[in-house]
Amino acid sequence: MKKSNNCRLPAEWEPHKSTILCWAHQKEDWPGKFTPIPWVYTEIVRNIINGELVRIIVQSHKEKQKVRKYLERAHVNLTNTEFIVAVTDRSWMRDSSPVFVKRNEKVEAVKFKFNGWAKYQNWKNDRKIPSLLADKLNLNLIEAKYNNIPVVLEGGAIDTNGKGVLLTTEECLLDNKTQVRNPGFTKQDYNLIFEEYLGIKQVIWLGKGIAGDDTHGHVDDLCRFVDDNTVVLCRENNPNDENYLNLEENFERLQNIKLPNGTKLNVVELPMPRPIIFEGMRLPASYANFYIANNAVLVPTFNDPNDRIALNILKQFFTDRDVVGIHAVDLVWGLGTLHCLSHEEPA
Repeated sequence: MKKSNNCRLPAEWEPHKSTILCWAHQKEDWPGKFTPIPWVYTEIVRNIINGELVRIIVQSHKEKQKVRKYLERAHVNLTNTEFIVAVTDRSWMRDSSPVFVKRNEKVEAVKFKFNGWAKYQNWKNDRKIPSLLADKLNLNLIEAKYNNIPVVLEGGAIDTNGKGVLLTTEECLLDNKTQVRNPGFTKQDYNLIFEEYLGIKQVIWLGKGIAGDDTHGHVDDLCRFVDDNTVVLCRENNPNDENYLNLEENFERLQNIKLPNGTKLNVVELPMPRPIIFEGMRLPASYANFYIANNAVLVPTFNDPNDRIALNILKQFFTDRDVVGIHAVDLVWGLGTLHCLSHEEPA
């Protein structure tokens, strides 16, 4: 396996050329609650559009006209939107899109294999998204392989500071029983893969993700970089909550971690909202699923007293951007929120 030192995975706060969305169309993702979802997407576009191009994948020309009407009714400026007509299974762009890297400051797309989170059957169209986007954006596409086998990885499973450090979880990538991505892979295998294809120098392994997360441990519901040396990490105050012990264990793992630049990792607590339970299911409600756009940070909110606390914590790190709450009580019934449905294209 070749080592590549001129490749770099940018941080999300670095300048974007665009944000990529796929307009929600799979009603089975929000059974009985789909009606408000297009309006949530409209709010997302409205808050991103002033700072960058928004590319929106739609299933047909007929759907494109419907989406334009939603945006027009909310007075969204359509001059900074671009529609891509393509058939997808679902709308979770974070996971089915390629991972965009920079090689000698030129953007390239890395294609990881998508298998429906090793859980769902409807992924055959979504597996084509990396090739589709690389073609539309005129980018070189590299397929990530290890020992000649395509590597399964979703974008929500990783987070980076843009300086060669990556966050992920053992529950997602090392589990060999529940939702198996790459059978038998070890931490050392992933270290080599992340180094070659993403230019990663250090991998920080957390344990388990949050309750209700049907991806089985995505880090973007749990812990995120907010600057080169700082992460926000979800913590639960209620010892009786099912998240409490796992989040405490992750907090302990992050103590005394040194980064490649010699700095000690700074860990800032992010609260959890009260449990959201709908039709007997604990939903993966988390403030860590925020999305950093050029001119705004969009944060999922849940009609919870901790909404304001979470927004204020994040505002400390993004003083140059509006930190905007997006109502996500309906959205999270789809088992994902803002970061899950978006993907940045680096400038």
